[in-house]
Amino acid sequence: MRERKERLKEVSYYPGCSLHGTAREYDESCRGVSDLLGIKLSELKDWNCCGASSAHCTDKDLSIALAGRNLDIANKGGRELLVPCVACFSRLKAAEAETEKEGVPIRYALDFFSDEPVIEEIKKRLVRPLSGLKIVCYYGCLAVRPPQLTGVKEYENPQHMDKLMGAIGAEPLPWSYKTDCCGSSLMLVRTDIVKKLTGRILSMAREAEVDCIVVGCPICQANLDTRQGELASETGETYDLPIIYFTELIGLALGHRDVKKWLSRHIVDPVKVLSARGLI
Repeated sequence: MRERKERLKEVSYYPGCSLHGTAREYDESCRGVSDLLGIKLSELKDWNCCGASSAHCTDKDLSIALAGRNLDIANKGGRELLVPCVACFSRLKAAEAETEKEGVPIRYALDFFSDEPVIEEIKKRLVRPLSGLKIVCYYGCLAVRPPQLTGVKEYENPQHMDKLMGAIGAEPLPWSYKTDCCGSSLMLVRTDIVKKLTGRILSMAREAEVDCIVVGCPICQANLDTRQGELASETGETYDLPIIYFTELIGLALGHRDVKKWLSRHIVDPVKVLSARGLI
């Protein structure tokens, strides 16, 4: 692992609940990549759950208050706020719009790492370009919609993750399901819907003949990763497609020493395909 150079910047960091639990590899890879790039992440002190998938459905005032409290903490820090979980990002942006308070910039991690200065820094520090790795980028719903909150102009066919992955040597292939819904939090209450939606996404990725699907959302990752076994048992369709966070692949390209630890937490093993490509 390369030694860290001078700090590019310091930003506030809101991990959210998933990244302290089932999506620890996303949290650790986000922190690890930031460290290699000279970006200091300062986790918000005493942050709380943003309400994500349920609060806004049951009590609008509660959902605004939960996210708003985190924004107040971030605003006191005065630094740009980096948010890896796209559900958290969506709730924070919604609360910002509802309260009409102008505070620090709220940045979704994918957008942040896709900024041109960050991409240039990544290119400078490449240790292992991911040549030969064929991927599709799956943005999901909330990374791009609603555009009045996300600020994404190409919300039907976004390109920033594709550009970021291309910068580390991977080959992003075109496909038509990059912004389709995976079922999100219905994973617990309507598994039939989730399996139908994830089955479509996985089938289209398989048709594109890719090595893996790249994501930036812990809910999308969980749905696409954990449902493959059930789909194989129920439909006979075998996918065996690793669902990898974009930060994990950046970490691999930058030579981070903990990449195998991150990847070991996945259901569908990414190491097999990465080894076959001579990348790990």
